[in-house]
Amino acid sequence: MMSPPKKDNVFRALDRKLGAVAEFTMRQYRTKLSTWVILGVGFIAIFIVVLFYVDSMQQEIEAIDNDGDSMDWDGDGYPTGQERIYGTDPDNPDSHPGTFSPPIAPDPPEKWINEDDFDWDLSARGDTTVGYDDDGDCRLSDSTQSQKDNNRNNVECDIILDYNEMMGVWAEPDSDRLVDEDPDEEKYAKEAIHRAFLLAIGKMGFVFLLGIFLPLFLATGLIREEMDNSTMHFMLAKPIARRDIFLGRIVGYLGIVWPYIIAMGLVVGIISGFAGPGDSFFRFADLGMWMAIIFATMLATLVYGMLFCALGTLWKRGIVLALPFAAWELGMAILSFGAPSASILRFSVIGWSLNIIDAASLVVWPNMALFINMGMWGGGHGAGGYWDNSLEGAGALSAFASDTGLGISPIATIVVSTFVLLFQAAVLWLVGSAIFKGKEIE
Repeated sequence: MMSPPKKDNVFRALDRKLGAVAEFTMRQYRTKLSTWVILGVGFIAIFIVVLFYVDSMQQEIEAIDNDGDSMDWDGDGYPTGQERIYGTDPDNPDSHPGTFSPPIAPDPPEKWINEDDFDWDLSARGDTTVGYDDDGDCRLSDSTQSQKDNNRNNVECDIILDYNEMMGVWAEPDSDRLVDEDPDEEKYAKEAIHRAFLLAIGKMGFVFLLGIFLPLFLATGLIREEMDNSTMHFMLAKPIARRDIFLGRIVGYLGIVWPYIIAMGLVVGIISGFAGPGDSFFRFADLGMWMAIIFATMLATLVYGMLFCALGTLWKRGIVLALPFAAWELGMAILSFGAPSASILRFSVIGWSLNIIDAASLVVWPNMALFINMGMWGGGHGAGGYWDNSLEGAGALSAFASDTGLGISPIATIVVSTFVLLFQAAVLWLVGSAIFKGKEIE
């Protein structure tokens, strides 16, 4: 027995109208050469950056003896680190483990390079301990108990960093006697470069470049081109409200742009997942970052699409009106790196979009602040001070990493930023529809 046909209603009729306009819009995009040129340019721009990233992951980085344990200051053939462990005087050529019975053979100097790496598992915010005496020169020395706890935190042979909640920075390290971190430069640099790449390409490559570039050339003429070509009469001849036509055109535009962004994000994410540093063959944890990058870019293209389509409807040279907005958003993107809590960022689209990426980075990499500080410190005690020994990659990561600036948890930041962006899109839809409704079609 056949079921009775479903009764038509306002929502089903609206679905059909929007679907027809959106399908027509997507068909137009697919048949235009300019669409494929724009998408191709975006693809090339992103993958040029990816090639530089892959190349940087293949380069070898020279190991440096940050704490001087590999040096033989007294010329007796024994590295300083080895002499400290056996209790001999590294400044006296007649005092060395070779005088023991039986004599101890000297270690090769390279054994005492990168021998006391950072303790990455102790890097969660709130735990101020950032390193222990991995190489034993403190624990096995003849230092007194008080000397092994110079920083007076009741933990022998460690280094601490104190986080200043008011200033939002990590303080200069305070180490116990003979505890000198000697990080693995290649390990740190590749991890820092990898994180900096994800933040840089996510913020400037996807959210800014694709987020503004695609709507600028694909959405500005959504209504205006049909008005100028007199083809808008065919749409208006149907019983479709202008508000619905405006929304249907945007939906068709998103039907081309969003799959493109998802595909680009997945491809670059897979490449970086395999090429990135780590003990496993693929960095599965970074998938959370790429989901945030894709999501933020999709929201940005939605809001910018509404904005540029409205500007195009307002004036036939709408792209001229859109360029100042693009310049404004670039300024806001740059400002967000140095001053993420600036109030003026709340009056931009990109400020809220970048909040999503910054919040996701704090979820995926909860040790971000401490990781940057360890790299800027470098693990050394050079004559120029702590900050003259920064490790490669720390500066780049510091430049692209930012706090969310909202003073709330990362998850709450993502929720609030998403709501604000959707609200902006809804307002711009109403404004664009009102502009379109007031336009006389010649």
